[in-house]
Amino acid sequence: METTPDSTPPVNLNRRAFVGAAGLAGLGLLGASRAQAAPATSSSTTNSLLYTVPMNSAGEYELPPLPYAYDALEPAIDAETMRLHHDIHFNGYKNGLNKALAQLKQFRSAGDYPEISYWENELAFNGAGYNLHTVFFANMAPEGTTKPSSTLSKTLDTHFGGLDAFKGQFSAAAAKVQGSGWAILGYQPFGGKLVVLQAEKHQNLTQWGVIPILALDVWEHAYYLKYQNRRGDYIKNWWNVVNWDNVAQRTEAAMTA
Repeated sequence: METTPDSTPPVNLNRRAFVGAAGLAGLGLLGASRAQAAPATSSSTTNSLLYTVPMNSAGEYELPPLPYAYDALEPAIDAETMRLHHDIHFNGYKNGLNKALAQLKQFRSAGDYPEISYWENELAFNGAGYNLHTVFFANMAPEGTTKPSSTLSKTLDTHFGGLDAFKGQFSAAAAKVQGSGWAILGYQPFGGKLVVLQAEKHQNLTQWGVIPILALDVWEHAYYLKYQNRRGDYIKNWWNVVNWDNVAQRTEAAMTA
């Protein structure tokens, strides 16, 4: 089996970090908010929303390593797509987020904001992309290694009428995203509900304060090498590599905080 250059240990549940992050999260701006509020003084790893956010000594975001081999999700997702998606596209959102933060810092120092709308948009777009991709890669595991727990199944039954009903709504949302975007299972703290959302691009059509639990990337780069325009086949096969243990951890942490 092909291996990645490095690996990530299992993420431990850190409820304090999770709760503190929830108010900032929306669906994409958690990381950006933290970077502006408290720049790191040394290389660090910030645990929030049950994923690991690596940062360098300058307080810049780094690319989280893939937690499994590039080919670990085959045949659902091929190694070439995984390498392109993680190493090129995910890295691009990381670079865009760091650049937006650096430009805004420069404007603050000068007391002049000539292109504020552009860089605020870049912050939202790339920050949301960095956030959701961190969730997306942690949400997957090799086929057959996890299954929904009885507790998670009961929760999905309460909020959606069962696992199959949830998967049906989630799959339909993913299939019908206009253009490029996401389907997201999230927890809505202000209503105490699990909800399925669509996101166009990374940040449009979302709800403030919703904590992303399970995210499916339906940008073309996530599936075109293997599936071409057959998004429905990609969605169907993706269910085979969902990391249900990860989903259960996130759901429990969000709902019991």
